[in-house]
This record gives sequence, structure tokens and C-alpha cells, in this order.
Amino acid sequence: MPTPSFALPTEAAIAIHVTTADQCKEFLADQPDAVRTWAQVQGFSGGWGQCLTVSTPEGNIDRVLVGFGTAAQRKRQRFVLAAVAETLPAGTYNLSERMPASFDKNIEAYGWLMSQYRFDRYKSSAQSDAQLVAPVGVDRTAIEALAAAEWLIRDLINTPAEDMGPAALQEAVERLANTHDASVKTILGEDLLTENFPLIHTVGRAAGDEDRAPRLIEMRWGSAGPTLTLVGKGVCFDTGGLNLKPGGSMGLMKKDMGGAANVLGLASMIMSAKLPLRLRVLIPAVENAVSGPAFRPGDVLTSRKGLTIEVNNTDAEGRLVLADALALATEDRPDLLISMATLTGAARVAVGADLAPFYTDNEGDAATLSQSAITMADPVWRMPFHTPYESQIEPAIADLDNAPSGGLAGSITAALFLRRFTDDLRYMHFDIYGWNQSNQPARRKGGVGQGARALFAALPNMLKL
Repeated sequence: MPTPSFALPTEAAIAIHVTTADQCKEFLADQPDAVRTWAQVQGFSGGWGQCLTVSTPEGNIDRVLVGFGTAAQRKRQRFVLAAVAETLPAGTYNLSERMPASFDKNIEAYGWLMSQYRFDRYKSSAQSDAQLVAPVGVDRTAIEALAAAEWLIRDLINTPAEDMGPAALQEAVERLANTHDASVKTILGEDLLTENFPLIHTVGRAAGDEDRAPRLIEMRWGSAGPTLTLVGKGVCFDTGGLNLKPGGSMGLMKKDMGGAANVLGLASMIMSAKLPLRLRVLIPAVENAVSGPAFRPGDVLTSRKGLTIEVNNTDAEGRLVLADALALATEDRPDLLISMATLTGAARVAVGADLAPFYTDNEGDAATLSQSAITMADPVWRMPFHTPYESQIEPAIADLDNAPSGGLAGSITAALFLRRFTDDLRYMHFDIYGWNQSNQPARRKGGVGQGARALFAALPNMLKL
């Protein structure tokens, strides 16, 4: 598999010149007469995503003009270099030294690398032969590591459940751990009951053989610094269980391990950057299948924490497996606990596919993350842990309800459910979608990371590293 990388500097690199729409006339006035005339003939006005190649009399590309648009266009679009990268002929390109003040070379360089992503495990796909030299002032190694982590997230989510079941997800964790000298421990199958992870076992027990058997995967890295625990929902396929999903809703359920994919991507960023912290990653990996041992609506389950849960919908299984993992996470009292999950359709209704909703009671963490999201072009949106809704997750015959009736505030009630298992620790929860519905610059249709880069940028301030 190829990896994201910048081209080596070369004198033959073709210069890319970027201008905003409002500065375009001034920009063209500084260009050679032939360039200015060609741009005017072609109607180049600096609009967002406009791309014009300028050739020499011999027919070679002399330079590339790229439009960065108006301020209003830039609010609606991101990753302009990614938008033009795939349209460029084969060659090595670099950015000119003069760039608009609002042009972020780090973000745009990252976007270029992401435009190179292809999921080609099952079908060959043409790769772009346009390569970018790392811009001056950009940390090449750091940007390549961010892109590699995002490629990992996308590959994991895009892989069908036939090849990304619980065992394959465990292997992916082990490969990542081997790369960074981390340790991995897995609790498998019936051992989950012995080790007191009853909810993980219950949700996954219907899936069958050892490759599909439920498991809790734990990775540890780092020996000094503050402690960070990441918990990712690893439901490798979700039929809905006995509350079977309709076919239209089941088609994308290979992405229901998107939370696990995102925490592994974030872990990759952390370990590649060698952040001075102690990292723990917990992934409950299951398939929510239908067979004789499947759990049933109306069952009352007892969690690792001892709280009882009435199952009112077997399709609300993600919060069950996360509950046991969160209960384990609290036992060594980490400085910061974060969960990521493709948890509710309600979150998609609230904010759509592009935003990553997050929950926290810590005002400082919320502000830091929101600012980092802007810096990293990785949009997030804060949702409320609205405590008055607690009564909605408290049924008559158990401590908690996994699927409150009424259909309102579904993402909030799911977050409140999870918070019950965190022992008032400093906690942040992400209810992500993990899927890009159409091709966009740097964000090809399919699995996608959400919130991981924003978190990575926020962690040094959040943990005072």
C-alpha cells in the first residue's frame, strides 16, 4: 500500500501561484505579459478552485495559477490545493513564496496528501502523478504522519466486515502497536465473562466462531506524563440484532467500527509525534449478529459497573459495549477519558455528516477543542450533557434504559447513558458519522476521520504537555 508523502525538492518543480479573488487584478499585474494575457483570455478571476496551467512556447508547463476565492467562498469550502491536485498533469509542484495571508500552508499541504488517497484493496485505482514538494515552513514529517493516520482511519472503515471483523480489527491494533513499540492485550470470547465484561460478551455472543467472537482489545504506550484513555466503539457490523435493521439502514454498517478507527488514528498521531503522555486505548470489538444466542428486547443486563440495563432495542448496542469499556477505563483514574463512536442517527439529524458532535462538562476543554478544530480544518460542534434528560434513561425495572422511548434528543440521552459509567472523571464523548457521502476536496466518498486531528492539536493544551 502506498503511503502519503511529499516529493523531494527539485529545481524542475513547477511553481503554484495562489491568489484570492479580490487580489487577482493586482496579482496578474505582477505576472509576465504572456501570463497575464493568457489568464485574461481564459477568464481566470481567482475564484475558489479555479486552476489555470500556463505553458512555455515549447509546450512545457511554466506555472500554475490557483484561485483562492472570496472570503465568503472560503467559509463554504476547504482544501483548495486538494481541489486542484487531481486536475494537474503529472509532475512535481511547489508553492510560490508569495501566498495570500489567509492561506494556511499546513492545512493545504495536508489536503494535497489527502487528495492522493485511494481505497484500492479490491479494485485498482489510478493514482495522481502530481506530487507536491513540502512547502517552506511546513513540518514535512508531522504532516505526513497526520495524513498516514487519516489513511489508516479510512482504510479501516472502508474495509467490508467480511475482512474487518473483530479478529481483523485486533490485528490492525497489533500492527499499529508493533510500529510504535506499544503493547496489546486482548480478552476473547468466554473469557469476557470471567474477567467481568458481561455487556461486551452479550452483544457479540451471537456472531459465531473465534474470528467473529467478541473481544476487548487494549493497547498501552508511553511510560511518563499525564494519562489519556481512548475508548472506541468497535462494532464491526451491526445488523440491529433481533430488532433487525431494514436493508437500507444496514448497507453502511461496516462503518459502525468508525469510533475504533478514529481512536486508532488519533493514537497513531500521538505515538508518531511522541507526545509525552501515557496512552491507553480500549476497543470493545463485536458483531451485533442474529442467531440463537442473540440478546433480546426486554432483557435486563448487568454491567461491569454493577448498573442494570433494560434492553428496549437491541440496535442500541454500541452504548452497551462502550459501558463496560468505560467502566474499566475509570478504574485507573486517567487524567482525561475520551470515547468515540458512530452511536446515533439523532446526531446526524442534528448536525449532518460533516460535523463531529462532542460532549463535555469541562468548559476549558470545549473551548480548546473548538479552537483546534478551526486550526486543523476538522470541524466539531459541542452538544450538551443536559442533565434534566437523565430521567429518560431510567426505566421502571432497571437502573438504565438503553433505548428510551419518545424519539427525542437521542444523541443526548445516549451521551448521558455513557456518562453514568465514567465516575465523574474528566470525560469527552464524540458521536461521529465516520462517512463521507460524496467526493469532496481531500475527502473522498467513504470512510473518514472526524475529530481526531482536532483532538490531536488540542491535547498539548488540554493535558499541559
